[in-house]
Amino acid sequence: MKKLCAFLSLLIVIFSSQYVNAQTIRERITERLAHRQQVDEMELEDGDNQPFNPENATVQRNISYGADIAQSFDVYIPKDAQNASVVLMVHGGAWRTGDKAMNRVVENKANRWLAKGIIFVSINYRMLPKADPLTQASDVALALAKAQSLAPTWGGNAKRFVLMGHSAGAHLVALITADANIAKQQGAQPWLGTVMLDSAAYDLEKTMSSKHLPFYDKAFGSDSAFWKSTSPSHQLSQKTVPMLAVCSTKRKDKPCTQAEAFIEKATKLGTPANVLPVAMSHKEINENLGLTSDYTDKVEAFMRSLGLPL
Repeated sequence: MKKLCAFLSLLIVIFSSQYVNAQTIRERITERLAHRQQVDEMELEDGDNQPFNPENATVQRNISYGADIAQSFDVYIPKDAQNASVVLMVHGGAWRTGDKAMNRVVENKANRWLAKGIIFVSINYRMLPKADPLTQASDVALALAKAQSLAPTWGGNAKRFVLMGHSAGAHLVALITADANIAKQQGAQPWLGTVMLDSAAYDLEKTMSSKHLPFYDKAFGSDSAFWKSTSPSHQLSQKTVPMLAVCSTKRKDKPCTQAEAFIEKATKLGTPANVLPVAMSHKEINENLGLTSDYTDKVEAFMRSLGLPL
């Protein structure tokens, strides 16, 4: 009997061990797939850039704002635009890919806001490895300056711009908002406010000093001084235009933690600023903005507070 009990105990240990190992393997596979999905969403922003041609609107494509072919933007102008507000959108793609014509960047946003008389501008900028994120921020500022200068020819108002960016683009618009000198050096005028759609790169020193996705290394390298120079949190030192930081509660790297710290610092400096956590993926935060939803309503409430006719 003792031998039988010992044998049964051994079997239990073996099968329990196998179960634990199988469970661990499943957990690791699940984690790996989630990691790969997040990398894909943040790094591979392509494949859906068929030209979007809205009804009752004029589209001007590939307007140059610099000497490089990548320095261009498209503008979507509602019919009979007059003294119109302008949303200037900066796409994401891990600072190395993406395009201004991507449907997930343009279609739902432009469809909704063109109908409300708002001009929509979507920009390209130079990518890695040709241009690092600090250079890219200068490109965004230069595009803003060019769009402001052209706005009256579209029926727009140069003083009624809202900056918006997703992912890497959210980092770039946050950076030029935090560091006003970047925009001033490129000749941009002040704008009404900034909407950041799901960035986890407000504090690059914190990001790079902890576990992070590998594409951050390609963008920010190993120089801690560069991390600080490209960190909106480190560059923020005075009151800025109002800001809204949208963040995903589904991402494992917890972008809301960085967004909350950045917005807290901004509010202490006197900036009207808020965090909007949403239970959406990184991709959905970009693609779903403009669809009828509580999420769109809350983003528009912020934009309405800036004076946009929403």
